[in-house]
Amino acid sequence: MCNVYYADKNRTKSSFKPQLAIVRRSNEPVSDRRIPSLDGLRAISITLVILSHLVQWRHLSMRVIGSYGSLGVFIFFVLSGYLITNLLLREQERTSSISLRTFYIRRAFRIFPAAFVFLAVVVILYWRQMRWYHVAAAFLYVANMDRWRPWVFGHLWSLSIEEQFYLLWPFAIKRWFRHKAAILLCVFWVSPIFQAAIYAFRVHNGLAGSLPVYASELAIGCLLAIFAPTLPKISGRAALGMTAILILSPFFDANTPSRTLFLLFVLSPLLHLSIAGLVLHVIQVPYRFLNWSPVTWLGKISYSLYLWQELFCSNAALHRGSVLVLPALACAALSYYLVEQPMLRLRDRMAQRSSVKKTAFTPAQALTTAGE
Repeated sequence: MCNVYYADKNRTKSSFKPQLAIVRRSNEPVSDRRIPSLDGLRAISITLVILSHLVQWRHLSMRVIGSYGSLGVFIFFVLSGYLITNLLLREQERTSSISLRTFYIRRAFRIFPAAFVFLAVVVILYWRQMRWYHVAAAFLYVANMDRWRPWVFGHLWSLSIEEQFYLLWPFAIKRWFRHKAAILLCVFWVSPIFQAAIYAFRVHNGLAGSLPVYASELAIGCLLAIFAPTLPKISGRAALGMTAILILSPFFDANTPSRTLFLLFVLSPLLHLSIAGLVLHVIQVPYRFLNWSPVTWLGKISYSLYLWQELFCSNAALHRGSVLVLPALACAALSYYLVEQPMLRLRDRMAQRSSVKKTAFTPAQALTTAGE
């Protein structure tokens, strides 16, 4: 759902002009460059989610495919952890710091416009089915804590999880940068303990959908970003084994306490590690299918598609089968081209103007900066 940005790693020898050039680069926005295959993974993830919703609301009868909706969301979470951490690490390497203000502004331009347009439309269409606190929870990105939200807000739980992650993780990595891996490892193993406690105490309130429940997926994506440069190339055989885990894991039935504990402490961590391994594998080996233009286009509009598919694919009042994907795609394309892209272009223009202002030094200022 998000892009990754790479920084210029060039180094220059110390003299007046190169020193000034370094200052200029440190204030410039990081250039856009998409990582191969990840849009293809997004396309697969959103397809799994949509098929799951079509089956859940009886628009399709393929029950086997309907079991993979959660897997699609988990892949999105791992990708988000990986991409956001990659972005933060590149900024730290480039500037020796992390600008929380810049990060939050960029995220706001990326996430809020498309989401607010969707929310405005559905609130107008379905306001009779809502209470003010449902709308407030949706706009404040705490819908994951609203267990009684209307169906049209049903999918917002995952976007709320991601937004809460975007709010907390950049602050944590900036504050405790040296301990980032230790923090993530703790989160990865504390999350199943938290889930086990919820299961043991039969908690059915908002905690059952809170960020700690899904922190493992995000944490493993973050860890992947940290350790990917040092990890060996993943072989095709290993990738095939990881794929088998992804395919088979949704069919494990945790219907007893012992099976639930096995799911939480063995199968789920193995699943998350497999997702992370496959993410790294398809980056290392960019398969043609994942980088085929129709597939990457679907991945690029996946955020808007995730927003709008709920209105059609999870609507019990509609009985049009797989045809419901078409209006969802149409709305997503409109959102992507008329809302997402213009706002991202505006964001980049504002960043460029800010960069020009920061680097417009007088000769005296330049000398002072070069001597520091």
